[in-house]
Amino acid sequence: MNEASHPRVAPLSQDEAFARIRLLRSPNIGPVSYAMLLARYGTAEEALEALPELGKGGKRQYRAAPFDKIDREVEGVRKAGAKYLFHDQPDYPRLLGEIDGAPPIVTYRGDLSLASKPCIAMVGARNASAAAVKLARDFGQGMAEAGFTVVSGLARGIDGAAHEGAMPRTVGVIASGIDIAYPPQHSELQERIAKEGLLIAEQPPGTEPRGSHFPSRNRIIAGLASGTLVVEAAVKSGSLITARLAGEAGREVMAIPGSPLEARSHGCNHLIREGAVLVQSPEDVVELLTGFEGQPRSTFREPAFQFDFSHEEMAETEPADVAGLLTTAPVSVDELVRQSGQGAAAVQLALLELEITGRLGRHAGGRVSLKG
Repeated sequence: MNEASHPRVAPLSQDEAFARIRLLRSPNIGPVSYAMLLARYGTAEEALEALPELGKGGKRQYRAAPFDKIDREVEGVRKAGAKYLFHDQPDYPRLLGEIDGAPPIVTYRGDLSLASKPCIAMVGARNASAAAVKLARDFGQGMAEAGFTVVSGLARGIDGAAHEGAMPRTVGVIASGIDIAYPPQHSELQERIAKEGLLIAEQPPGTEPRGSHFPSRNRIIAGLASGTLVVEAAVKSGSLITARLAGEAGREVMAIPGSPLEARSHGCNHLIREGAVLVQSPEDVVELLTGFEGQPRSTFREPAFQFDFSHEEMAETEPADVAGLLTTAPVSVDELVRQSGQGAAAVQLALLELEITGRLGRHAGGRVSLKG
């Protein structure tokens, strides 16, 4: 999340915490629009009051999330033995807060301090080979013994093995609600991580995982860690999405090479060819990540464009006229800034209004488009 997502760090009142949850659960509000609304209005309570006016461009009267829906969610979090973590609270992991579109609110169970220690993300194939599963378990153990927290997504194959090897120095990030075990065969592992390590969920309790939730989960995995290691993966896989997100965030991207005759190794070999660092042992990873200061050795992907504007600019500016520059083809926001001749804050405010009315779609790499 960029500077605009941290308008204040004062202690949260119960009313403001409730309002923040309600704001984020309201129609057409995502992490970016949530951050912009807080930057412009200062509090979620005031942002909620402004939403009907901002949403006038839609075909229907804008309605924020119902109070009773949020009441049920809060009760669900309590019943699951979980807690809320907001983006500007002191315990929110610093590296996660630095990524574009960082989750404004997550729920968690376990030892939150694990997420603020040096972290390595380990991801890979669900249908992994036996050799790769053993390698992931060994790497997880080696990284934990070296003082790193191992972050993964609790999927079958590489993820589960990495968690098991690193236990209890591990963070599981799930695509479901904090009370839903997925996949079902990892229910015991998920519960163990929640009790001995740390379990994090962005979705509300009771939410079953959907396809769109997994890329969102992957950005959290990449965002928590100073580097992402792909152990074994096909070229078209969620693991490579995680690696790309890590590269866009300016983090280290690493891969373990494999045989060109094995399709499950093609993703790792592709990453190395594109600039990821080849690693063969936990010691290689420790060397890369010890004292990491945001200058990765890998050249897999250039960091995404970052906008630089103050909270005051966001509060005082008027929206730019950018709707005419948009089509259903995604375009980068920095290109809109260039072509409109307006400041970044004015362009972002215009995009915020389009998003609230349901007309804007956001895509990877900071790109936007009109919805078809």
